[in-house]
Amino acid sequence: MTLDIDASQIVAEKAEALWTYKGEKGYMPLVGHVKELSGMVIHEEFREGNVSPGADHVPFLNACLRRLPAGIRIARFRADSASYQASVINFCQERGIRFVIGADLNVAVREAIRMIPESDWRPYQDGHIAETVHTMNKTHNAFRLIVVRRRVQNPLPGMEGEGEEEASPDVRYKVLATSHKEIPEWVVAWYKQRGEASENRIKELKIGFGMERMPSGDTKANGIFFRIGVLAYNLFLLFLEEIMDESFQRAQVQTVRWQIYQMAGKVVRHAGVLVLKVAEDVLTPFRSFRERCWRLWCREGSQ
Repeated sequence: MTLDIDASQIVAEKAEALWTYKGEKGYMPLVGHVKELSGMVIHEEFREGNVSPGADHVPFLNACLRRLPAGIRIARFRADSASYQASVINFCQERGIRFVIGADLNVAVREAIRMIPESDWRPYQDGHIAETVHTMNKTHNAFRLIVVRRRVQNPLPGMEGEGEEEASPDVRYKVLATSHKEIPEWVVAWYKQRGEASENRIKELKIGFGMERMPSGDTKANGIFFRIGVLAYNLFLLFLEEIMDESFQRAQVQTVRWQIYQMAGKVVRHAGVLVLKVAEDVLTPFRSFRERCWRLWCREGSQ
C-alpha cells in the first residue's frame, strides 16, 4: 500500500503557541495517510509550531508501520521536500519501499541538473523533462532525480507593467527523488496524486472536522483534541466505504451532515419495540443503511 505523510500548520491565537516557520503562531502536526485504506490516517503526531516540518521523520515512519493492520505492507511512499533526508531515503531503501520525494534545490542538486546533457531533455507539457542519478553524503545508495524545467516570464526590473518591453526569461525546476523504475512522466504524475491522497485529506480533516482551530493553550490538551478529530475522520471514512452507497463515496463530511446526519427523525416505542420514524421520501436510503450495518455486523461477528 501507499503511505503519504505531510505536516500542516494550524494557526492558533494562543499566548502559549509558538511561532511556525511561516511566521504565524500555532502548531505543526505531522499526519500519515494510507491511500488504499480510503485515505485513513494511520498515525499523527501533534507538534509545537516551532518544530520543523522535517523533524524526526524516521521515528514517525516507524510509528506508521507499527500501526498497520496485520497482513498489510507499505510498498510505496510519497512526501514533499521536508522528507528529502538521507535518513528517510535509507529507511525506504533498506525496507524495499519505493519512494517519490520532493527534492531540495540545494547546491548539489543544482549541480546535478547542470550536468544533464541538453540532448537528454525532452518535451513535457509546457516544459521539458529529464533525469539523472544522484546521491547524498549519508545515503547508502544512489537514487534517480526526475527534473521538470519550465520557462517563466518575469518582467525586467523597473519595467513592470510596460508591455512593450520583452520579459526576461527565467527557468524554474521541479525535482523529485525516486527509487521507482518507471518512466519520468509516470513518476511525476504519480507524485501529483498526493494532492488528493494527502493534502486534500488534511484539508478535510481540518475544515470538515473543526481541527483548524485548537480549544486550549495547553499543547497536550490540543493533542488529545486533534486525535479525537482524527478518530472521527477515520470513522467517517469507514462509514462512507461500508455503509453509504456509491453516490456518497467522494462526498465531504459537510454533504453527509446536511443530507444524512441532520435528517429529522423521531424515536418512539411501539409494541415494546424502538422505532425510528423518518419522512417517507428518505425511507429507502435509511433502510439501505440499516441493511448494510446488519451485513457488516454479521461479517465482523463471523471473524
